[in-house]
Amino acid sequence: MSEICKNWTEWLKKNRFAGQTPEMVEQTTRWLEAVRDVILVYAEIKPYDVVLDIGTGTGLLAFKALEMQDCKGKVIFSDKFQDCLDDCKKILDEAGITTGYEMIQCPCEHIALPESSVHKALMRSVLVHIVNKQPAVSEVYRVLKPGGKFCAFEPIIRSNTRYWEILDPVYVEKYEDFKKVENELMDNPLDSLCNFDESTLKTNLEIAGFSIPDVRVQAVQSKYVVQPNMVKEWFVNPPSPDQPSTRERFLKYFDEQTVDKYMQDVQNYLTGREIQLKSNAVFINATK
Repeated sequence: MSEICKNWTEWLKKNRFAGQTPEMVEQTTRWLEAVRDVILVYAEIKPYDVVLDIGTGTGLLAFKALEMQDCKGKVIFSDKFQDCLDDCKKILDEAGITTGYEMIQCPCEHIALPESSVHKALMRSVLVHIVNKQPAVSEVYRVLKPGGKFCAFEPIIRSNTRYWEILDPVYVEKYEDFKKVENELMDNPLDSLCNFDESTLKTNLEIAGFSIPDVRVQAVQSKYVVQPNMVKEWFVNPPSPDQPSTRERFLKYFDEQTVDKYMQDVQNYLTGREIQLKSNAVFINATK
């Protein structure tokens, strides 16, 4: 685990918002809720459905599914990390909710449920953290009942705006060297964060057995003025507790002084400037 972020609960609540202004945090929260709502519309949850939230994290999908069912059915909070399940259980206990749910600790490549046991499987930003995505997708197929639905959201990080695209080489030392390394990092087939796109996900679904899976691309655009402390947070905060930060990734190619100089150059150039960033994400809607 990262020295900055000790567990997934901490990362989900704090680190993923690092460097954001309060307005940006509010905007991100609204966006997360919008993503949740699209997934749940696709899922068409009915009373008495057994609903599985895979990689539940802070329970964004599971809590809303539980609310929609009014405890008539069962929502399964599933996560590899016990700290996430403990946090969700605490919220349920404080709300006085004692029925209509179950907690299971397991990785999504080995879901601790029988074959054909759930009606709906939900997921948000989970496959992005798994290097080999096929076993996980096939496992979702295994636990779904015939006619069951898999509805999910995944960011396509390899399509994100890269640092070199928003910089001016005149103001950044070793610009070309860092550009080359950044492109190499984003094309690494062993990096779970960027070793996939909408096409490979569709292939994963088809291999698993899903018939005519719908993988819909959502283009995301954002524009904001870079604040003084943002750039450092971009570099030093990990993309998850078990992944190296961007700074740590660059240190495999450059010495510490060179990386820190690059970070300072980026901060000096971008602070106070308005930047526009782009990325793609996908919504998955697949039926067994």
